[in-house]
Amino acid sequence: MPTPKKNTQHQNGNVSPAQAIVETPRGCRNKYKLDEETGRMKLSKVMPEGMVFPYDFGFFPGTKGDDGDPIDVLILNDEPTFPGCQIDCRLIGLIRAHQKDADSKEHRNDRLIAVAESSVLFASTRELSDLEARLLKQLEDFFVNYQKVRDVEVTLMGRGGSDEARQKLEKSFTR
Repeated sequence: MPTPKKNTQHQNGNVSPAQAIVETPRGCRNKYKLDEETGRMKLSKVMPEGMVFPYDFGFFPGTKGDDGDPIDVLILNDEPTFPGCQIDCRLIGLIRAHQKDADSKEHRNDRLIAVAESSVLFASTRELSDLEARLLKQLEDFFVNYQKVRDVEVTLMGRGGSDEARQKLEKSFTR
């Protein structure tokens, strides 16, 4: 898979969009994951009845997070897309999280939050703090509960803004 363009800060203060790949679309119970050997999307797991992804969920290609996987991103958009869809998006923040896997391995697993550049509903959203508090709480609860059903313990450690999210993404390209 080709390496995406990285976020870059322009002299006028604007940030170029980051390119994310959707693995799991909004409203889906199936969790898909890119199979790096075949380059195709693979069914990873099925979430319990009544639990679905609240927005498109994917990753930034060419990155590596603390868990060894590409950096995850939840992409706020008006409608669901499809697995493998490339989306230009702008980072608005992150949810800091510590994760303890079922095998007792522990690591940071922050969740980056972005807005699709093509979104009409979220066009004016520039920071995580621009979201309604109730929506943000529901997103945090989703990340905790979606891991809980896999016997993975997630402890939320606060939130960060767009600058912190961009720094985390930029750092992940150089691992």
